[in-house]
Amino acid sequence: MPSSDAPRDPPITEPPIRLAVCVSGGGTTLQNLIDQIRAGRLEAEIVQVVASRPGIGAIPRAEAAGIPVAVVPRSGRSLAEFSAAIFEPIRRRRADLVVLGGFLSLIEIPEDYIGRVLNIHPALIPAFSGKGFHGENVHRAAIETGVKVSGCTVHFADATYDTGPIILQRVVPVLDDDTPATLAARVFAAECQALPEAIALYAAGRLKIEGRRVRILEPHPAEPRR
Repeated sequence: MPSSDAPRDPPITEPPIRLAVCVSGGGTTLQNLIDQIRAGRLEAEIVQVVASRPGIGAIPRAEAAGIPVAVVPRSGRSLAEFSAAIFEPIRRRRADLVVLGGFLSLIEIPEDYIGRVLNIHPALIPAFSGKGFHGENVHRAAIETGVKVSGCTVHFADATYDTGPIILQRVVPVLDDDTPATLAARVFAAECQALPEAIALYAAGRLKIEGRRVRILEPHPAEPRR
């Protein structure tokens, strides 16, 4: 996402916000959003799931929820072709916001979706982030480095892995007896709260990008605090 010194006025979407979710694996982030929406904790509708690989666990999760799925493999396509193919069903379904939920492929974000793509990363960016830092690799690196806290980051996606403006971060402890699996579970519990919160803030027009920073604005007068 190009950086600019000019603040960007945040959009306000008509509820429920229309989400597209891009996935590459088991779909636990997707399932969390489905569950949050069903429970009435997130005013949103998932209108499209885009999978970067066939046969992944996220696909039956989407199908069970009645969500359309498009499978768009990276192989045989240039980055530009792959990115265009990813956004074709997203545009067709008129998604207001795109969520990268365990989506491992780099994409080019088209002009009309700049500032409309969120990523969730299982560490406190800039620590343990960038190409190759995904899944248990992140948590193994945190444990081996000896950090005392880890967590998750929700940020606007740009043209590079894990470098876009940060919206929210949530911190969890790293315990002496942690394994990558136990730390991953603790971080994922934080993700399950942080991502819906960021989506709700976006939908309410409360996220203002100012260069590399994101300001969280006060609620509009008629809007209750989230």
